[in-house]
Amino acid sequence: MIDFPNPVLAPQDEDLVAISQFSLAGELLAMNPDLIWPKQTVFGSSWDVEVIHEAYRRGMFPMPFEIDGRNDAIGWWSPSIRAVFRPETFKPSTSTVKAARSFTVSCDTAFESVVRACADPRRDHGWIDEHVVATYCELHSRGQAHSVEVWQSGHLVGGLYGVEIGSVFAGESMFHTVTNASKVALMALMSLLNDGARRLVDAQWMTAHLKSLGAISLTREEYCRELAQLRDEKPAIFAM
Repeated sequence: MIDFPNPVLAPQDEDLVAISQFSLAGELLAMNPDLIWPKQTVFGSSWDVEVIHEAYRRGMFPMPFEIDGRNDAIGWWSPSIRAVFRPETFKPSTSTVKAARSFTVSCDTAFESVVRACADPRRDHGWIDEHVVATYCELHSRGQAHSVEVWQSGHLVGGLYGVEIGSVFAGESMFHTVTNASKVALMALMSLLNDGARRLVDAQWMTAHLKSLGAISLTREEYCRELAQLRDEKPAIFAM
């Protein structure tokens, strides 16, 4: 039984809407019984690809979560304010367009390498572990997750990856080892998705950096409403 909560019902000051009821080892996780949110979920107690994909269809995404010093729980997040891009209105900066000339861009040719680069433990606030890598690689093998790679002199120097839910691309993470490489990856993604269909790119939490790139804000209710309209539409063709 799918027991994910409806994220729209969560309080506006709560981005974490659910936590797995069981650890990955199958042990019951105790929570403060006085807490109303986040909800506990049995269905959301594994990194199974069907679980992950269903969560995205409902406007949530997972990250490993720590309870009592253990990090084998799963937190299910749905930001009250969502950063999104609309491909048809995306306008890259002149400097990014110019920088793109020094790179080569591809898609879906090095998915796992992109995920692992995003998981670099030297990065601040890293959360991508082996469970995450395995799950998203399985989603990729099913055609439900995609990557954009940026290359320079044969080396992977930037990229991004995310999950495709119909006409919505839910971005998960991006990286760069050379200046402007992640911006070029984003520009390439927007160009690919600007195919005449109504599409939306979810960038999760708004940051000053995303805003500078042209992201706009939607409330959780607005995002979930638009997701419901787009999640069963025809996906984009990921090819360059």
